Amino acid sequence: MYFDEDSFVMILFKNEIKNTFVLSLPIVVSQIGQMLMSVTDNIMVGKVGAQALAAASIANAMFMLIMVVGFGLTVAVTPLTAIAYGAGKDEECGVVLRQGILVNLFFGTLLCGITLLFSESIQYLNQPDEIVGPASLYMKVLGISMLPLMLFQSYRQFAEGVSFLKPAMIIMLLANIVNIFANWIFIYGNLGATPLGLTGAGIATFSSRTFMAVTLMIVIRRSSKMKRFDPTLNYRKIDFSMMRRLLSIGIPAGFQYFFEVSAFTASSIMIGWIGTVALAAHQIALNLASISFMVAMGISSAATIRVSNAVGRKDIHGTRAAGFSALVFCAGFMALAGLIFILFRFFLPTLYIAEKEVIDISAALLVIVAFFQISDGTQAVGLGILRGITDMKIPTLITFAAYWLMGLPSGYFMAFKLDMGIYGVWYGLFISLTASALFMMIRFNSKSKIYPAHYMEEL
Repeated sequence: MYFDEDSFVMILFKNEIKNTFVLSLPIVVSQIGQMLMSVTDNIMVGKVGAQALAAASIANAMFMLIMVVGFGLTVAVTPLTAIAYGAGKDEECGVVLRQGILVNLFFGTLLCGITLLFSESIQYLNQPDEIVGPASLYMKVLGISMLPLMLFQSYRQFAEGVSFLKPAMIIMLLANIVNIFANWIFIYGNLGATPLGLTGAGIATFSSRTFMAVTLMIVIRRSSKMKRFDPTLNYRKIDFSMMRRLLSIGIPAGFQYFFEVSAFTASSIMIGWIGTVALAAHQIALNLASISFMVAMGISSAATIRVSNAVGRKDIHGTRAAGFSALVFCAGFMALAGLIFILFRFFLPTLYIAEKEVIDISAALLVIVAFFQISDGTQAVGLGILRGITDMKIPTLITFAAYWLMGLPSGYFMAFKLDMGIYGVWYGLFISLTASALFMMIRFNSKSKIYPAHYMEEL
């Protein structure tokens, strides 16, 4: 009987697009819900004025630099859970969760302390004097929210690994309501509270993240669907072998996120040298770009699950089909997002602020945002599918090179040597994302042909 490998792979590819779409929907909604909390904070803080928005920009940029390291550590739970799930090892899924919680809470405490220390460094970054104090205090409050966030992420990544997705999505949407209500109270001083402005937004963030962590933990532990995995905290031992596996993925993933976000943080600092108006416009454009990026991250998470499941099944064709179908799917969505940014570039900034100068600069930046959408989505999914085959070291080096050796130096040169200002910085970001996307695709195409087979022998 003749076996047409090309036709077989094409069928797999079409099925994987459908499966990735279905799997990614609740993850995307959850990711957008998470980003909407940040968007809501910026909109509600923006009503206080450009000074508060600029302070939020620099504080969020620095906090993200720390927070994404924690995110990287937690995402290790997903591929290890998904591989065990794909291989039919239900008990091991629970082991991944329990050991992951220990690892993540330990590092969450460490990162909380680092955030409190870093909040004092804003005064040394040559930022406008009027934003230093509010930004520092806001960052301290965000740092305290690291612990409930790491606990929530541990359960969320575990739930994604076993395709138990809707509860996290619903909880994230409910958390937006909690956040909006808490913002209304603490930012503006309603219901008898003292108006705290930007600090109030930080208190609201802590409240919503605590709600997320407690609620998801309760739902997972009480769900009849999850009992087969034993998602309880009944520790039989501290499994150092599993911890090493988690850290072998989590630490490089943390550095991947760090290199990318630190590049955007450095961009915010450079734009802060230009002035408060430029920094406020940068924050608006970056916040809007982050919305479409959250969709890409959702697709990336779904791709990690699909690729890891295929690895667990020892299915090389499925591994490649899952990866490349996710790349195509995400590129199509990001192209649409780019078109929306161009068409509504003058309207979207008005959702944040009424100052015309800020709106005009933001609108111009959104054109640049539109052109790097496909690159942004492709590099996000590229990292996800490589994580699915537990390929971490080289992608980490690619991320470092793309952002810190290529994008940032060129952005600085264009901004301050060619006098292109804020636009030069953003052209540098475009270079970073495009280089990262290209190398990630090449890496997956190469490693997915041989590495999964080698890894499967170890399962």
